[in-house]
Amino acid sequence: MLLVHEIIHAAAREKKKADTIQILQNHESWALKDILRGSYDTNIVWNIPSGIPPYEANKIDSIPSSLSRQNSKFRYFVKGGPGDSMLKAKREKLYVQLLESIHPADAEIVLNMIQKKAIKGITRNTVMEAFPGLLSDS
Repeated sequence: MLLVHEIIHAAAREKKKADTIQILQNHESWALKDILRGSYDTNIVWNIPSGIPPYEANKIDSIPSSLSRQNSKFRYFVKGGPGDSMLKAKREKLYVQLLESIHPADAEIVLNMIQKKAIKGITRNTVMEAFPGLLSDS
């Protein structure tokens, strides 16, 4: 099973939109869809400060977890979610722990998602075609 950053990079390298969609669909997972939705759905507002928090990226040979195991924690970082009732410091600590527990390239994708940066090579329209109904504002 490919890591989320591997799927995104493979899809983004494709020249044809149909090939990009095919790769995304072939590797469909909640973690991938959460990243795509978190990046492109304008109804999702993150309750995490923008910018890069102080965290220590994992070494590639000692990764304790994966984004596929950690993506369920995203709900604590969305405004209106269960993280709203947490102390700000606790929510931000959970965010840093997530970043430190996954592959550094996946952590970069999460950081970009929180900042609502578009994924180079994958457009919003491509996401809507690959996963109809994923974006609530489509």
